[in-house]
Amino acid sequence: MEAEVVGSEMVLPAALPFKRVQMSDKYPKGQSRGRHWKHLKQILQAENYASLPAHEPNYLNIESPPSLYPSKKYCDMTGFEAPYTDPRTKLRYANPDVFKRVRSLPNEYVQRYLALRNAAIILR
Repeated sequence: MEAEVVGSEMVLPAALPFKRVQMSDKYPKGQSRGRHWKHLKQILQAENYASLPAHEPNYLNIESPPSLYPSKKYCDMTGFEAPYTDPRTKLRYANPDVFKRVRSLPNEYVQRYLALRNAAIILR
């Protein structure tokens, strides 16, 4: 029986897929280890963008049409997303705590916040 096994032409792979590969086999001497990331400058130099059509987007002409979605509104005081707007001062706020603070602000501070957002309104 042993003679049949030895005489058969069964060939095993050098490394079984479930076995751990030695680092020396994976990275022969002289090769760098790990993945190298290219910087944008390297990508631009490597690509031939002159041969591409002008209307096709690439790294040199990253322009997009205006968004179809409405722009997000942010709280004037905290910077969080603001689902609410104070009808009296027109300031946007994120939660009830900020609303209390908005209502307690003097008129000149309200104007400053609105001016930062380029929405200065003269309040009555």
